[in-house]
Amino acid sequence: TGEFLRALDAEAKFALRNPATGLPVASVDARGLYDAIVEAAHACGDPGLLFLDEINRHNPTPALGRIEATNPCGEQPLLPYESCTLGSLNLAAFARGADVDWPRLREAIHDGVVFLDNLIETSHYPAKEIETATRRTRKIGLGVMGLADLLAALDIPYHSEEAVALGERIAATLTREARRKSVELGAHRGSFPAFPKSIWPAHGIRTLRNAAVTCVAPTGTLSLLAGCSSGIEPFFALASVRRALDGRTLTEVNRAAVEALTTLGAVGNLAFEAISKHGSMRAVSGIPDRVKRRFPIALELSPLDHVRMQAAFQKHVDAAVSKTVNLPKSASLDDVRQVFDAARRLKLKGITVYRYGS
Repeated sequence: TGEFLRALDAEAKFALRNPATGLPVASVDARGLYDAIVEAAHACGDPGLLFLDEINRHNPTPALGRIEATNPCGEQPLLPYESCTLGSLNLAAFARGADVDWPRLREAIHDGVVFLDNLIETSHYPAKEIETATRRTRKIGLGVMGLADLLAALDIPYHSEEAVALGERIAATLTREARRKSVELGAHRGSFPAFPKSIWPAHGIRTLRNAAVTCVAPTGTLSLLAGCSSGIEPFFALASVRRALDGRTLTEVNRAAVEALTTLGAVGNLAFEAISKHGSMRAVSGIPDRVKRRFPIALELSPLDHVRMQAAFQKHVDAAVSKTVNLPKSASLDDVRQVFDAARRLKLKGITVYRYGS
């Protein structure tokens, strides 16, 4: 909260409050608590941070109450009993030559909004409270996956300024076109019931089907099904071993990397064996730099490379962005602290770190 961050800046005490009553029950040194959070995240990846006041600055329906929590992966801030109605577009499918097929992407965004709004209508809800809250705001979260694949196809290094600029353009297009379609649906199907008391009439919007339209989910299972990289993450590894339920081990190698290596002939065949063992191209001899630059993996990026990409998307996304800042095993407590401080400075709604091997 802003209250905690102000106490942290002032090296002051911070009140611990009973969440049921809001009354203070004790006070702690804000710096000491922050250091404990950093130490725990360094040790095991938890806790992540949510910036609740930043989240509520973007709450589309403040008249319905303050947002106190998100879904487990952090990308969807929700009021009590609201549900996640999420879907993700595979950006890898929109590479066209040296650019993004923007007209086709816009068309897919419009289809995605209609699909997710239909889902709210056709779903069977496990409790009446969930149905009531979900239909009251009709929040949807259209997002993306396959960003790393798209960048590789366009020959853009993930950690470059060009990649961050493209990421921001994609996020801006996603939300602009999704809201445009939601306005159209509002005119035809009716606005969400809480629309009159939402922030949108003050923005000059007369109809709107969905209180929020975009978020970026982690897409762990979705990306496996689609055969693409997850969410807006870089490639975690170019080769990995997956353990199947029947005890078999399956080695998976990035398809785009395989295609790039195939063009190198015998050199590519030798490199393929090395990548299958180590999961990275960086230290493999014989691979041209022009190929290596297309396929950096998560641990080869600086922590701020991760945060900058998340910030580029968060600048335009309605809800929040699920993203893991992967840190090497050697990362220090100060490295974690710098990530958290950067997340605050760049106005992220949440941040998660994971130190390899912790």
